Amino acid sequence: MKIAHILQPAVALMAWTMVMWLWMYVTRIPAMNAAKLDPDSLAKDPTRTLDDLLPASVQWKAHNYNHLHEAPTLFYAVCLVIAVAGAGNGTSATVAWAYVALRVVHSLVQATVNKVMVRFILFSLSSVALMALIYHAAKIVFAA
Repeated sequence: MKIAHILQPAVALMAWTMVMWLWMYVTRIPAMNAAKLDPDSLAKDPTRTLDDLLPASVQWKAHNYNHLHEAPTLFYAVCLVIAVAGAGNGTSATVAWAYVALRVVHSLVQATVNKVMVRFILFSLSSVALMALIYHAAKIVFAA
């Protein structure tokens, strides 16, 4: 069985998401302990959020982890569509790798310095790559 190359960047982004999950908890749990926060009492009081109680730099990792469950869901779907259609090699795989690279750099910026305009540019560029993949998928499935 020949595996479509476009599945490699999809798996790479899944792995990166788990790296961000780990980074989030490696920074968040010590910060919660230092602030002497009780997670159970926080869960019972919707007016108190970790964004209000923890340093912003700690929360940046959590925000990015959440962002990796937004637009990338379309990325995973379009990669599967293109792979199933038998067009997951060549240019589509290259564009998918560009998407992953842009999302990883976006994560690093958000989790460290959190420069909004830099993040916006990276997000916009990754969105263009995602649109190109969706356009390619549409051409494939609607031409059939």
